[in-house]
Amino acid sequence: MPKVEIYSSMLCGFCYQAKKLLKQKGVDFEEIEVTMNAGRKREMIQRAGGRTSVPQIFIDDEHIGGCDDLYALDAAGQLDARLQQASA
Repeated sequence: MPKVEIYSSMLCGFCYQAKKLLKQKGVDFEEIEVTMNAGRKREMIQRAGGRTSVPQIFIDDEHIGGCDDLYALDAAGQLDARLQQASA
């Protein structure tokens, strides 16, 4: 199973949508709440190449991007393959 991490915020609609898609795919993921944790927020920004918005999604430590990026990957038919490659 791939290691999927999603940096998120409690009141973020895009975070909810990204988590919903991952759940539909049957993917277990680690949710990292950054709202009240400045250290984890800094960690996210560093890992995401300076991006400050949530969600920021990683599959096996590879930065996928935000919610729109995740859905675009799925629409292009590449998300399932990425998840399968990661778990191989």
